[in-house]
Amino acid sequence: MNKPPSRRKKVIPVASGELKPATDSAPENTSGQDNPASATITVTAVEVTELTEEEQSLRLQLERQVERAFLSAGQALMELRDRRLYRSTHRTFEEYCRERFNYSRDAAYLKISATVVYENLQKFLPTIGRQIPMPTNERQLRFLAKAELEPAVQADVWRQAVEQAGNKIPSGRIVKDVVDRIRERTKVPNPYHVGEICILLPKDNPDLRGKAGYWGVVSHVGEYICTFQAWDGDCTVKIEHLKLLELLDEDCQFMQQLCVRLRQLHQVASRDSSVDWLLQGLGKQAKPYLSSLQAKLLATVEREYKIEWRQQK
Repeated sequence: MNKPPSRRKKVIPVASGELKPATDSAPENTSGQDNPASATITVTAVEVTELTEEEQSLRLQLERQVERAFLSAGQALMELRDRRLYRSTHRTFEEYCRERFNYSRDAAYLKISATVVYENLQKFLPTIGRQIPMPTNERQLRFLAKAELEPAVQADVWRQAVEQAGNKIPSGRIVKDVVDRIRERTKVPNPYHVGEICILLPKDNPDLRGKAGYWGVVSHVGEYICTFQAWDGDCTVKIEHLKLLELLDEDCQFMQQLCVRLRQLHQVASRDSSVDWLLQGLGKQAKPYLSSLQAKLLATVEREYKIEWRQQK
């Protein structure tokens, strides 16, 4: 004879959170009092106290310190570089930044360039009518610094970027969009021509560090850039980094030929270190002539390394 299935006791939740077996005789309690879904939750209100004037002033002061931290770092790096305060322990500023702060060259110079842009914004942004929020880190100024725009244009870019961000501090991407629009609108044709003699203006371009005052020959002209031939090699630079020397045709030809002579000497791998002094001196003398002594020194060194030179006409 089959045994009838036994009835299992039903388990229902109670308000205390414990499991309680229900007996067969006790009816299920479906009232809201024992239903967790309808339990009453008591929330204690927390009173938010207003800041005192002293606390509000302290908060503003600390916020400004946070916002200006990158500015202080850039100003410090600039002074360390310009006064060469690293020279007692390091040969170059780049080595010093890498070993002392773990900054790459690009990171260090970005902080410096961003500081210059920030100071330009302080000077050229309008202060009448409303307060325009200022940058809080160098990433927001990365593209503005690299664009190498005039200070007043930099301020206009930042103002437009703030408006595009809803009158808040814009991201670097928004700043880049505004920079691209302005550069497209103010596109200027390249004024240089192949064969012209120019002087390098490094500004804050780390790739041109140490080349201030170098003269050279323009060997290629692009839309916004030129290839520049100096005594120690070629480099591609933006037109903002060049200054044209106004020369007569014969003077221009003399400097073109002098550049070739200096480059030939620089290519001598076994040259004496004193030759570099001569090359550096003549490589910064942006004049279409040599003194009698300079001409003799250059000719003597060329003979020493068996370099034959014939003046081209």
